[in-house]
Amino acid sequence: MKSAVETLNPTRVRLTVEVPFEELKDSLDAAYKKINQQVTVKGFRKGKIPARVIDQRFGRGAVLEEAVNDALPKFYTEAVNEAELSPLGQPEVDITELKDGETLNFTAEVDVRPALEIPDYSGIEVEVDAVEVTDEDVEKSVEQLRERFASTSPVERAAEDGDVVTIDLEAKVDGEVLEDGIANGVSYTIGSGELLDGIDDAVKGLSAGEDATFTSELKGGSAAGREAEVTVKVTQVAARELPELDDDFAQLASEFDTLEELKADSRKRLANMKQFDQATQAQERVLEKLLELVEVPVPEKLLEDEINTRKHNLEHHQLGQMGLTLDKYLEIQGKTAEEFETETREAAVKGIKTQFVLDELVKKENLNVNQEELTEHLMRRAASSGMSPDQFAQAVVEGGQVPLLVGEVARGKALAVVVEAATVKDTNGEIVNLDDEEEETEAAEASETSETSEENAEG
Repeated sequence: MKSAVETLNPTRVRLTVEVPFEELKDSLDAAYKKINQQVTVKGFRKGKIPARVIDQRFGRGAVLEEAVNDALPKFYTEAVNEAELSPLGQPEVDITELKDGETLNFTAEVDVRPALEIPDYSGIEVEVDAVEVTDEDVEKSVEQLRERFASTSPVERAAEDGDVVTIDLEAKVDGEVLEDGIANGVSYTIGSGELLDGIDDAVKGLSAGEDATFTSELKGGSAAGREAEVTVKVTQVAARELPELDDDFAQLASEFDTLEELKADSRKRLANMKQFDQATQAQERVLEKLLELVEVPVPEKLLEDEINTRKHNLEHHQLGQMGLTLDKYLEIQGKTAEEFETETREAAVKGIKTQFVLDELVKKENLNVNQEELTEHLMRRAASSGMSPDQFAQAVVEGGQVPLLVGEVARGKALAVVVEAATVKDTNGEIVNLDDEEEETEAAEASETSETSEENAEG
């Protein structure tokens, strides 16, 4: 077999392959054997029909077609390996010549990973938010905890803001009560905004036993997105009572003995959260600077596949679970279809470029992934997916996704290398020293932005 490579553009090549006919022998033998098992010829036992009889009865062309279909993937793979290419997706194959007994010639056009030059990235500088926890932050945190320990007690008066009301709901569309439009005994805190638009104004001022009717757009169910006439009846009004902020509350709500100890712990937790956010911000901004340094051509077919995958996941998974259509989602977001298309394309381009650049860094820096790193990453992915580690691991293995997870971890390590080399300052002008272990953990998660891109590329 002989092959040659023609570069059509930075992300696409054409392979020209010439295969001497003798190299098709194994595939021809397999073709005759397969046809033997599929047909019957009077006078011959099944599977024992001579090749000349098959040629006469069914045509040599049918045998050649079967043999070529069997042989093409093998010769294509050999040509790819010989040229040391990194193909993306499936090739477009064209048989240019097939002479029985002489030769098989074909071409294969395929997208490939572009050759990238990673420049010196040690000069990257980024600014991130300073880690500052104010007294107001602490007070807000403690107040939120206090809200969780609020108690309620029934009152004989009209409902007010902050009260917890027990209500019955009935929704009608076009005068007909919806099958799923009745709910009884619903507990609702006035002002929380957790139910329907307009319900707060409707229930405020009502006492137990009174009702009101209002119009609202349904957020879920069989008539999601449609205007409905909703009748709400209050069956109980309860006032919320917050516990006193004192040492007794600290002992009730935490493992601490005093309110001051609880506040000190809240301050520490808030600082840790802000450091976590600061590290994530550093990685995102360093990655943006790195992508600016590298010229990355993007294969158009891969980009279109990535865009379609993102749209499909949004419409059929995320929005589907919320009972929203894409049009309704865009309305809520205040975006036009054109703005959505632009944002989706930009995100897809960034995801693909991120994968290409970090993969190149993995090779340049000779980064490897050990079992411990892979296991830690698997545990994080399992937690974010809502599955147990065992369930997630089984799904990964059965789906042949282990290489994808290895790639995610490797790209995370590559990003961590760049972040470590960069100069990170906060808004106060202070140098930020990011913890290496946290950096790698977060970088691994950041690299997942290109996970879908890799799935498309491998497909």
